[in-house]
Amino acid sequence: MARITKWEPEDEQFWEQEGKRHAYRNLWISVPALMLAFAVWQVWSVVAASLNDIGFNFTQSQLFTLAALPGLTGASLRLVYTFVVPIFGGRNWTVISTASLLIPAIGIGFAVQNPDTSFMTMAILAALCGLGGGNFASSMSNISFFFPKKAKGTALGINGGIGNLGVSLVQLLAPIVITVGIFGAIVGSPQILPDGTKVWMQNAAFVWVIPIVATAIAAYFGMDNLPNIRASVREQAVVLKNKHTWLMTSLYVMCFGSFIGYAAAFPLVIRNEFPEINVFHYAFLGPLVGALIRPFGGWMADKIGGALVTFVDTIIMIIAAFGAIYFLSMNQFAGFLIMFIILFAASGVANGSTFGMIPNIFPGAQAAAVIGFSSAIAAYGGFFVPKLFGWAIGYAGTISIAMYLLIAYYFVSLFITWFWYLRKY
Repeated sequence: MARITKWEPEDEQFWEQEGKRHAYRNLWISVPALMLAFAVWQVWSVVAASLNDIGFNFTQSQLFTLAALPGLTGASLRLVYTFVVPIFGGRNWTVISTASLLIPAIGIGFAVQNPDTSFMTMAILAALCGLGGGNFASSMSNISFFFPKKAKGTALGINGGIGNLGVSLVQLLAPIVITVGIFGAIVGSPQILPDGTKVWMQNAAFVWVIPIVATAIAAYFGMDNLPNIRASVREQAVVLKNKHTWLMTSLYVMCFGSFIGYAAAFPLVIRNEFPEINVFHYAFLGPLVGALIRPFGGWMADKIGGALVTFVDTIIMIIAAFGAIYFLSMNQFAGFLIMFIILFAASGVANGSTFGMIPNIFPGAQAAAVIGFSSAIAAYGGFFVPKLFGWAIGYAGTISIAMYLLIAYYFVSLFITWFWYLRKY
């Protein structure tokens, strides 16, 4: 593939004649790479809920910790991945970061086959799943360079939204593949559930190996390193001195932190609050809806303004969170599930709309750095929300107190959106 030597997406003639073709080719390879990253990042949301059924003996706190650790390391890695694209090049880093997903995928596949595997070993493997979480920052930063300002919101919504589908994909696919010996004896023997059913828990991790290899190869041959985007970490880090970096980061914590935190904890929450329910029949629904609707949030931000969309969505999240508390108190699973699906949906739209706001606040390279940085901080939601739920269950036996704390944060976010980005001066 010929090397790109000129990149001027804001030039309408260049964009229509040449730029659009390259941009969308890179986008459509970036999307499955990011989807696989999310799948590996969130594989513990499924595995942790089933470990004790196959012979492990972890406490409830340990299980929530395993579900939370990928969020901690993924967020921390995003702080690094935020700045790597202008240093190494988008294609180069996509290949490296995608291939790195093989480490936790293969490691988990072997570890879950031995119930004597220590909690520390499992914790290390859970932490390594953060390699998938880190990819979001570099992926979104990379795609932001390819598109003109008028199309960034939609492009970032597609990349992030379809990429987010990896969360629901792992929660939908993993419970299916573990019931069938799809790889034969080559990946190990099945485990026996208490009711005598055979499962291959290792398949939840091994199923991603071949797609990871194929996508890394596709990225190598099909993506591009753009010229004229080289920048050191110091040159990019200037955005940290801008108050709007921190304000937008706070808003993205509100929406994406909620989305990824709820996704990581939801199977365990259902199992604790409604033990009679099969979590795998329902846990994937929320992340699926939130991911599918995210591109719509980016599109609406391009059309009517990201601040308005974010403001309305925050109100919806507040109402839905109160609704979840109410139905939980009534022990009504259907209402509780609907409220959480609305939470996922509203957070998904706000994920797209907040990222649609950033390119209108910051110029090109700075916008990319802010997108990466805000996504890094927001990803800590994948750690703190499950830990918050685990604490609330240990303290009060239910997640209600945790939901009240999250509602308080949503009110703060509502004020930030109105005061700095929506109100008329």
